[in-house]
Amino acid sequence: MNHFEQTAAAAVQDANSSDRRDFLRMAGTSLAAAGLLSKAGATLAAAPPKSTRLPNGADNFYTSDKVTVQKVTFKNQYQMTVAGNLFVPKALDRKKRAPAIVVGPPMGAVKEQSANLYATKMAEQGFVAMSLDLAFWGGSAGQPRNAVSPDMYAESFSAAVDFLGSQAFVDRQQIGAIGICGSGSFVISAAKIDPRMKASATVSMYDMGAANRNALNHSQTLEQRKQIIAAAVEQRQAEFDGGAIQYTGGTVLALSADTHPIQREFFDFYRTPRGEFTPQGASPRTTTMPTLSSNVKFMNFYPFNDIETISPRPLLFITGDQAHSREFSEDAYQRAAEPKELVVVPGAGHVDLYDRVTLIPFDKLTAFFNKHLVSASL
Repeated sequence: MNHFEQTAAAAVQDANSSDRRDFLRMAGTSLAAAGLLSKAGATLAAAPPKSTRLPNGADNFYTSDKVTVQKVTFKNQYQMTVAGNLFVPKALDRKKRAPAIVVGPPMGAVKEQSANLYATKMAEQGFVAMSLDLAFWGGSAGQPRNAVSPDMYAESFSAAVDFLGSQAFVDRQQIGAIGICGSGSFVISAAKIDPRMKASATVSMYDMGAANRNALNHSQTLEQRKQIIAAAVEQRQAEFDGGAIQYTGGTVLALSADTHPIQREFFDFYRTPRGEFTPQGASPRTTTMPTLSSNVKFMNFYPFNDIETISPRPLLFITGDQAHSREFSEDAYQRAAEPKELVVVPGAGHVDLYDRVTLIPFDKLTAFFNKHLVSASL
């Protein structure tokens, strides 16, 4: 899995459009956050049908005796409820104001998947931190469940900044954000129009717009894109006429001999005890599966346009050198203005940076936010 890109490069000449179309049909649309097919990876050999390996250092459900955790809810600008977990260092002097960080989960995930881990680790370093559920997911409001709305996702981050800024022990001038996977693109989208986010970091970022328009490595044709859009509006009409909601993409619920390697990578996290979590009130195992009719909203999502306007607020992009999503962090880094930094983690794939604490550069994140939130305010 970690050698996906290396193997894919060798296979690129053998990939063909029928493989690509078959995979897109299987997935419904462009697969949201869970394994958009790259042309280069289309002919990768399948691994054994079962996955029981727990990667070294994987600790998604990590907890700390140095941190208190409190469930919180608050309203966004549109009076929709946003749910979060607030992590506060036990040693924090609540009579003073501290720096704070909001953490968003991978696209289609909930705060208990990766975001809680990052928030806990940052709270251990002295930051007030909050993981959140994006609108339409987890404990946050919005109907139908699992709907795609990039604007509302970005709004969730700004609403979290509202909430953190209202806390007596948080310094409003020292609030930053971390976005994991798809949330990386939502953090960028929010930061462009919310200067209260003083420093932003992304980890294993997906540009959810480009991923859905083009697929990985620009392997999706315009005709395939139009077919996806046509299927979505057909489903939209069916639902308006009383039909059942349909879901698309996401992570498969079972492996077979021909399951694509990227799908296996997500399955290892979302469909095993390593990271599986079913939110209260949700259907079993629906994380990562957006509604088919709404997923095309990503086609109009261009988070990296005007990314340079975030400057002089700093940006940190973290990706793995084996990550199938690496192209998005590199694209954002090239477009962004200074100050900016790109960190490529040796030996790390995309999902590795969700929960493998031995690979995630928490020391780099700590140094980044200490420099740009704490020191910059002194």
